[in-house]
Amino acid sequence: MADKMQAVVQRNKDSKPMLSKEAIPKPKFEDHQALVKLSHVAQNPTDVQSFDRNAFGDGSVFGCDFAGTVEEVGKTVTRVKKGDNIAGLIWGGEIKGLGAYAEYTVADERISFKIPPSISSAAASTVPLAAATAWLAMFSKDSLHISRNSPTTILVWGGSSSVGLYTIQLARTQNLTVITTCSPRNFDLVKSVGAQHVFDYSDADVVNKIKQVAPDLQYVFDTIGNESSSAIASKAIREQGGGLCTVRPGKANTEKCTGHTKVTDVLVWTAFLKDHAYGDFKWPANKDDHELAAELFEKLPEWLEKGAVKPNAQTVKKGLEKVGDGFQEYRDGKISAYKIVYEV
Repeated sequence: MADKMQAVVQRNKDSKPMLSKEAIPKPKFEDHQALVKLSHVAQNPTDVQSFDRNAFGDGSVFGCDFAGTVEEVGKTVTRVKKGDNIAGLIWGGEIKGLGAYAEYTVADERISFKIPPSISSAAASTVPLAAATAWLAMFSKDSLHISRNSPTTILVWGGSSSVGLYTIQLARTQNLTVITTCSPRNFDLVKSVGAQHVFDYSDADVVNKIKQVAPDLQYVFDTIGNESSSAIASKAIREQGGGLCTVRPGKANTEKCTGHTKVTDVLVWTAFLKDHAYGDFKWPANKDDHELAAELFEKLPEWLEKGAVKPNAQTVKKGLEKVGDGFQEYRDGKISAYKIVYEV
């Protein structure tokens, strides 16, 4: 069974998807990739959404954020070596049988990083997807395209979300001023990671309060992407115009944004230098985004070691058989300011 591994697999029985822990073939890795024996996997909303929508069909393995030990490397790999403890990103479900809810997965050497000794593997597993989403949203030419180290301000709508927390921290590494919104119970949390101004997103006067501290606001990142968040956040943008990037692919829920707002979206998978498709959406390989993401992953070990970037808080569940429980926890709306991590 050396060529097999345990994984959580989607099986469609009687037209209803279910999760099944079973033995499947170990993934094959390409020249620029490493085979990783996983120790921890962090849950993301996209995992649950892809399963619930039956997005990739029978045989899918979900899970995108992982940490583990490099077991083998491809011919051209130079940034990691056998025995390294790394964290990385994979689009669980995109390729049948390949994801992070498994004993093994593959890592792109440029879209992964060596875990500093001071950071636990559980903590490191929360970093890749959310941090890369934040980085691309702010600096990609196809998203907000903010000039780094510029004296400018960004509004992070939903600062206590996983993506929001990394956005605040990564923005501060580039000396941006950060305004954010969240529930009052998380005000101290977002301030502790660098937000200079914090407002209650449910306050009827939130837009006016934001305008008072940032009358010339040009940049907004909506990390929530629900029915109202982008529309409300766009009202804080100056009348001369500005940009809003949403986490929702296809710019969903942005129809009611103000007319002077340029709306873009962010897809973290453009970090990989390959074509992608999801339902009716198609994204061609994007070299600029790949280079931008690779730069982030190269810098992350130092930022994590120095504390400039702090991983999300985690709740660790032991065993892949707990994945179904974690999915339900997300559906029930119980997750707030922490990430579920599975110990493999």
